[in-house]
Amino acid sequence: MSVQSPGPTAGAHFSQPQVAFQRNELGVILSLYGRMVAAGEWRDYGISCLREVAVFSVFRRTAENPLYRIEKRPKMQGKQGQYAVIGMDGRILKRGHDLKTVLRVLERKLIRAVE
Repeated sequence: MSVQSPGPTAGAHFSQPQVAFQRNELGVILSLYGRMVAAGEWRDYGISCLREVAVFSVFRRTAENPLYRIEKRPKMQGKQGQYAVIGMDGRILKRGHDLKTVLRVLERKLIRAVE
């Protein structure tokens, strides 16, 4: 009985590249995140880069479900916009083509927290 080693193409998948946030997008998101942390509203975050979506999740505490998810879906760019803010319950709070405009829905919560 002979054992053959897999060839160079065995197990190779033609996978799509992952969707990720660009440096300037992360700068905008992390700026808001820093202000919310300073206000005591947020404590932790996580980033997931998948085939069709990049997700920035925001947590009040590390071990719970995310308060908000900021998603980037390039396939939605020509339709409703590639950026979305999704609440804890799964509702889309805001969707659009411009990240700063979409994130304003969360900045309103910052204004309330400071008052």
